Amino acid sequence: MVNIYGIPNCGSVKKAFSWLSENGIKFQFHDFKNEPISAKKISEWLQQQPLEILLNKKSTAWKGLTLVAQKKCTKEIDAIKIMETTSNLIKRPVIEYEGKVLVGFDEEAYKEAFCK
Repeated sequence: MVNIYGIPNCGSVKKAFSWLSENGIKFQFHDFKNEPISAKKISEWLQQQPLEILLNKKSTAWKGLTLVAQKKCTKEIDAIKIMETTSNLIKRPVIEYEGKVLVGFDEEAYKEAFCK
């Protein structure tokens, strides 16, 4: 089963939904707003994707953080705590499939992961 994490009105999440649907891939969606993400889950993702990929420094949420909070995000343990409470800091979508974690919408990465 493909699990997608994000928010439904995110453009990248919508692109992922469309791409997966067009390619006949069923998925289960986990809305950050309705299903808060745990520090444990974020830690699992960080075992496969670097913090620089998972932490969305282009987001409005990032820009809204104080400089002190932004500097804390250089340490993984502090970044996890902040992402847990402010899920908009997580780059979307996060996709789990067959033990792999994909972050963001990347058609080439999707083709490689799903069209074997």
